[in-house]
Formats: sequence, structure tokens, C-alpha cells
Amino acid sequence: MNTTSPRTDQAAAAQPDTPPPATGCRFCGEPLRHTFVDLGHTPLCESFLTAAELDLPETHYPLHAYVCDQCWLVQLKEYVSGEAIFGGDYAYFSSFSDSWLAHCKRYAEAMIDRLGLNGQSRVMELASNDGYLLQYFVQRGVPALGIEPARNCAAAAEERGVPTRVEFFGKRFAEQLAGEGESPDLLIANNVLAHVPDLNDFVAGMKQVLKDDGVITVEFPHLLRLMDNVQFDTIYHEHFCYYSFTTVSRLFAAHGMTVFDVEELTTHGGSLRVYAGHTDGPRATPGPSVEVMLEREQADGVTDLRTYDDFARRVETVKADLLTFLLEARRAGKTVAGYGAPGKGNTLLNCCGIRPDLLPYTVDRNPYKHGRFTPGAHLPIFAPEMIADTKPDFILILPWNLREEIVAQLDFIRAWGGKCVVPIPSLEVIG
Repeated sequence: MNTTSPRTDQAAAAQPDTPPPATGCRFCGEPLRHTFVDLGHTPLCESFLTAAELDLPETHYPLHAYVCDQCWLVQLKEYVSGEAIFGGDYAYFSSFSDSWLAHCKRYAEAMIDRLGLNGQSRVMELASNDGYLLQYFVQRGVPALGIEPARNCAAAAEERGVPTRVEFFGKRFAEQLAGEGESPDLLIANNVLAHVPDLNDFVAGMKQVLKDDGVITVEFPHLLRLMDNVQFDTIYHEHFCYYSFTTVSRLFAAHGMTVFDVEELTTHGGSLRVYAGHTDGPRATPGPSVEVMLEREQADGVTDLRTYDDFARRVETVKADLLTFLLEARRAGKTVAGYGAPGKGNTLLNCCGIRPDLLPYTVDRNPYKHGRFTPGAHLPIFAPEMIADTKPDFILILPWNLREEIVAQLDFIRAWGGKCVVPIPSLEVIG
């Protein structure tokens, strides 16, 4: 596997590929006038450093989220292009969470049954990463194709037996795929819409490539759950947009597709899975779940600016509580280590100003990150065995969305009285 530093790749690519920050909404084009939350300036959250890079300049970009008062899309301005962030090598691999893999396997089995997929069907996933999901279709004999811009992730998928094209998806590439006869019965876009700077080109491409009677499924963290649970750490430059069901429905409708079903999921702190098809096709009639979700979001104030106004104040409370805990632990002579080095964890560390004096190290199951340092905060990253070697009093779980899985993995820390700490939605110490 190529171990070139993502920071090196991104720093080189960001100079010619960095676009001027846009002032209009990336969906509807209206001026962005309203701040959702301003988290200051941070580096790219997946730009892990080698030891040799610690003394080099490190670029920080504004992490300022806006909400459009016309289509209600929450978004960041584009300071670094998607090509600079996701092209080349990428540090995130989807296959290092057992609970996430179990979720993906359940999804694959459910879709095979629901759509009657077989050896003559075709499944395509956009941003297929390391083949974490498509492997389960391949294992059931359903032909699958992954579209993945990161070379190292695509190589890992191929090793799993998942055919993968190394490309950025958009309308032009969709036309090429359709011309090659690659029109899927099931088109999957799980947790990728947030990563897309040009929404309209991406969704237009989905319509272009989808089979006439095909189905699209899209999973994304639900904006209302982000607000309810103060999940500000899920805001980072690699996530250009944050979605309500209301906005996603309008986005697909604008490109000739209809959302006909929606399910609520527990993944990523609370997500939605939406089903869509061509508006002029057999999937054009929305089911009752669509109206129910639209009405719920309306009642929750998704189209009311006042709903968004209080978020920044609640973020400050979460930050203050975490810093108070770490400072009091240090004064009491207690040791704290981190678990995980996810993108959300790097937003949390940098926005709270947490450095190795308060959190000396973190661990991660992804060997790609071992021996590297987190961006901005510069925490060294070790293999999980480091916890048993050092026996810290507290483990701060940075990927809090996997808290149950990680707490179970860390059951052994009870032998020396260790406890887990979860920072979101409010500080919780788990005995």
C-alpha cells in the first residue's frame, strides 16, 4: 500500500486546485447570509503528519458553516477542492469498524431481497472506498462496480475482489459509464453527498447513469440529529454540506428524480437512508414515509432560521465541559488517552485547543495512521495495544458514534479501574 502522506499530496495539490471561496449556495445559488457555526481555522482533518513534517508550516482553513435561507442547505465554502482532498491517497478506510461492516452486510442482504437482485443485475457504488460494502454483493454473486477517487482505497477494494474505477464521479463520467453499458439496477451513494462540492453535477450524473427502472439509495447524517446532539465535530472541510430530508428531496426533484421512501438509521449519530428513482419511471410515487418525514422536519423548524441560531452557543458548552474535564484530570494526576483518529476527532481536538499536554496520544485500528500525528493537534497515533501498555485512567472516545463497539473492545481497562469518556452530545464518564 502506498504510504505517501496525505498532507504532502494535499499541500501540493491545493495550490493550483484551490478555488476561490464561493459566495452563493452550492445548490440553489442564493447568497449565503446566515452563519450556522464558526469553528475558527483548522487543517484538513485527514491530513495526518509524519514525524518529519511536524516542524513544517501547516495550512489552516476557515471552518465556518452557513445555512442557506432558501433551500436550507448547511454548507462550507470551498477553500480546497475535492480533487485536492480526495485525489491520490486518502487516510480513511471504511473497513476498520466491525459494527459498520455489520450494518453494510445487513443493507446488502436487504437490497438483494427487496429488489430481487441476481447474477444478471448490476450494482454500482459512488465513493466505494475500500470495497467495505460492495464485497457483500460480490459474495452473493451480484455483479458490482465501485467508483472511488482515492488510489489506495481503490487498490484495497480490488484486493477484496471488488472491481473499482479510480475516478471522480460527475455528469461527464456518468455519460461515459452509460455509454459503456454501465447502467445499474441499484446505485448507492452512502455518506458521500457531504463530500461533494458540485452537488448539481453529481446528482445530474446519478440520473444520467441510472437504469430506467433503477433505484438509488443515499445515506447521510441527518442535519436535525447533528443539531439535536451538538455534533459539531462532524463539521470539517472534507464535508462540504449537511443535509435535511427536506433539502435532499428538493435536490433530487431539481434533477428529475423522486424520493419515494426514507428510513431512519442509528449510524453516524443518526442518519437517513433515502430511496429515489426517475420521476418519469416506475418509482415516481412517494410512499407514506416521505410525507411523514417532511411533516416532522417542518414541525422541528427546518425551514425556520431560529432553529439554527442556538447551535453555536450549545457548541461552546460542550467545548468548555471537555476542557474542564481534561484540566481537572491533569490536576488530579490522572492520565488520559484517546481512542480513534477520525475526522470528527480532529475537528474536536482543534476547535477545543487540545494538545499533547492534555491528551498525550491516541490509538487507532487503521495501521495506515500508526506512527503519524493528528493534524493541528499533533497527537501521536499508536496501535490499540498502547492502551494496555500504559494503562491510562481515562480513554476519550473520539469516534463517539461507535461508542458501544469501542466500550466493549475496551472492557479490559476495568482491570486497573480505567473508564471511558464520551464528549458528545454532553460529557459522559462510563465506568
